[in-house]
This record gives sequence, structure tokens and C-alpha cells, in this order.
Amino acid sequence: MTMHKARILVVDDEPGMLEVCRDVLGKLRAVEIVLEEDSTRAADMLSTDDWDLLIADIRMPELDGVELLRIARDHDPELPVLMLTAYPTVETAVESMKLGAADYLTKPFLPDDLLATAGRLIESRRVHEENRLLRRQLERAYASGEMIGNSPAMRGVFDMTERIAPTDVDVLIIGETGTGKELVARSIHQRSPRRGARFVPVDCGAIPEDLLESEFFGHERGAFTGAHTRSLGLLEFANGGTFFLDEIGQLPMKLQAKLLRALQERTIRRLGGKEEIEVDVRIVAATSLDLQEEARKQRFRMDLYYRINVARIELPPLRQRVGDIPILTAHFVERYARDMGLDQVEIDPQVIEVLGAYPWPGNVRELQNVIKRALTTGGHDTIMVDDLPDEIVTAAGDRSGRGVRGFFAARERHVAAFERHYLTELLRTHRGDVTRAAADAEVPRGTLYRLLKSHAIDPAEFRE
Repeated sequence: MTMHKARILVVDDEPGMLEVCRDVLGKLRAVEIVLEEDSTRAADMLSTDDWDLLIADIRMPELDGVELLRIARDHDPELPVLMLTAYPTVETAVESMKLGAADYLTKPFLPDDLLATAGRLIESRRVHEENRLLRRQLERAYASGEMIGNSPAMRGVFDMTERIAPTDVDVLIIGETGTGKELVARSIHQRSPRRGARFVPVDCGAIPEDLLESEFFGHERGAFTGAHTRSLGLLEFANGGTFFLDEIGQLPMKLQAKLLRALQERTIRRLGGKEEIEVDVRIVAATSLDLQEEARKQRFRMDLYYRINVARIELPPLRQRVGDIPILTAHFVERYARDMGLDQVEIDPQVIEVLGAYPWPGNVRELQNVIKRALTTGGHDTIMVDDLPDEIVTAAGDRSGRGVRGFFAARERHVAAFERHYLTELLRTHRGDVTRAAADAEVPRGTLYRLLKSHAIDPAEFRE
């Protein structure tokens, strides 16, 4: 796949400085560098072309760098601008920053300072563009209510939901914990003729067994100790609407029999009561268990399984829909940032790589919690890898077969390799003369000595 080239416009009235910028910036990956001595021509280029980074000297004849900055921001308010100056003043710096300059460097500067700053600004520009694209994707038909995804598996879920919802058949939703089974159930309800009535969810594994029957069917006054008043059951409460049984596989066998009868007859009897009460409910059940296997082990009634398994939707685990992770992540970031009153929060691409390599045993719910935690503890406008839980980063690295933090180590190695190569060639050119080498590199001699020491390079080895 061909990578989009980042377009950099460098404007400076000194040809030598343009050449330095060209040589240094040429080390960046996938960039197109355009050099311009005439600031007036540069202004026309800024008004007519698209750029990913502007680097401009502040003091130039005709139009100065500050004026170019204004023109650039008028055309593209989000264009990163790096200012160069040999005459740094507080007033100039303040004015540049007020106008939106992303950073500035003082001449003479270290080549690696220019390289690092330009690389950071281009990467920031790319991150912003990717996040904007993700936000546009979220606005398209990738979501069904709160269900979000564009993977083939999720499109199949959306299609099945759309087909089943207008009918009145009972539905069984299969999926691991955290895959969003209740979201599917709510989506079915909202797209059904019953949408004007209640959607009543119940977690079959969260209610104590001795209270389940009363919760489901209700009770009359005096039906048991503590029953001081009559109480409607959840099935009766859901009359005319949808009754969602989450983790139905955890229902006790005794209650399974009573539920089966209620579904077959569409009538219930409250505890302690004699009257048969008609109920008109649609059953949507969900489970993370293999109900056929549970039935073989006599932990679930096979006849109840057949009764609820009229229409079936299988939700894929998140690890099988990795392509949806960027969209889900952007959705959760936008949602929780808004809830927390945060300004627009970006997502570093390295974060998406880590999240994509993690196996997600807790599925979408786990991802949701990770993003909420990252926003809560991050404290800045971009979610970085360091904002993710250590166990996520470690597990992602183990699963991918390489350390995801290897990106940072690789970057350091490349920077170190560049420095060593540059310093070696510099000393070779000047035959070990540190004073001349420092002047050529436009760095203080003390700085050059420190760099040479850090790379264990001895200038004497280059002297004849």
C-alpha cells in the first residue's frame, strides 16, 4: 500500500538554510519537500495548495514569517506551522503562538531538533486527520442504535436484527460476556411494533434464587413472610412489550419449568394467587453458555431451549472483529469526553495498534471501560499508549509476537543511528577538526563534544 506523502513547504530567504532543511527533512519517511526563497510566491502557494506542514523564517523581505502564518491559518486553520528565527524575542514568540504557530526553533539549531519537531508536527497532523475520518465514519450507517461496527460479522448481526425486529417471534442471542447482547435486544425492541411499550431486562444470574419466582411472576399479599402488599412481577410489568432474559442459562431448573409454561400459555399466576393473568410479551433471551451442552448435562431444559430458539442471533467476540476497534474506540472517546466536559480528544495511532493486538476477554464492555479509564487518568488531549493499563499493553505485545513498545525502542535506535552517521561523516569531512565541524553543523562546540561523547566517537581517529 502506498503511503500518502506529507507535503512540507519551507520558506526562507537564505539558500543555505533551505538546503539544510532539505537535507534534514529528507530523513523523514514519506515526505515531499518544497523549498521557496520568495515569501510572496510562498503566500500564493499557501492559498492555492494543500500542505501538511509550513516551516517559515520569521524575518524575510516582502512578507515576513508572521504574515505568512496569518495567510496559512486563513486558508487552513489546522495547518501546523514551525517558525524559524535567528533573532528570538519574547514579543515575536508570543505573537507567533497567538496566531497559532505550533512551535519555533532558534537558529542555529541542531539538525535532530528540526527532524524531531517536524516529525512530531506531521504525526500530529496525521492523527488529527485519522480521528476526523473516524468521526465521519461514526456518522454513517455503521451503527444500529448503540451497536457499532462495520465488520462482515457485525453487518450480518445488523441485517438479522432488521429482519427479525418487525416480527413477533421470540429470539435467542448468543455471545460471550461483554459482546453487547442487551444492546441487540434493545435494538430489536426499538425496531418492533412493541417499541411504544416497555422493554424490561432481567439478569437471571444477579437475582437471588429464592427471590426469582416472585420477581418473575409477582406475589399476592401474605404469599410469604414479608409480603405485606401485592406486587406485580416483571412478566406482568412487561405486558405489551419485550421481556429480556439475560443469561437465561443461569435460571434454576424449577423456574425454567414455570417460565416454559408461561411462554406456552402466555399466562402467569402470582405467588399466593389463584387467578390466571394473560400476558402479551415478546421474549428475547441471551446467554454466553452453550445451552445444548447445558441441556445434555441436565442443567437446562431442552424443551425451553427449543421454545426460545425460534430466531437466533450470534454475536462475534471482539477479537474476531478487530477492524471495528478503531470505530468503537473513537465512539467511546467522543462519548466519554463529552460526558466529562473535555475538549476534543485525539487517539494516538499506536494506541489503536495496541488495542488491536489485545485479545479482549471482556469484549466491547472491557474496551469501553479501558477508554473511560484512559480519559479519566490521562489528563491530556491525546490518548497515548502510556494511558492504557499495563496488562493491556503487555498482553497485546505477547499476542502479537513482538513488544508493542518496540515502536519507541525502534525510534530511539533510528535517531541514535542517524546521529552516529551524521557525526561520523561530519568529522570525516573536517578531518577531526571539532571547531570546524561544530561551525558546519551550526551547533556550539560544547554541544558537539557532548554528542561525540554520548556515541563514544573520538575525533582523533579522523585526523591524519
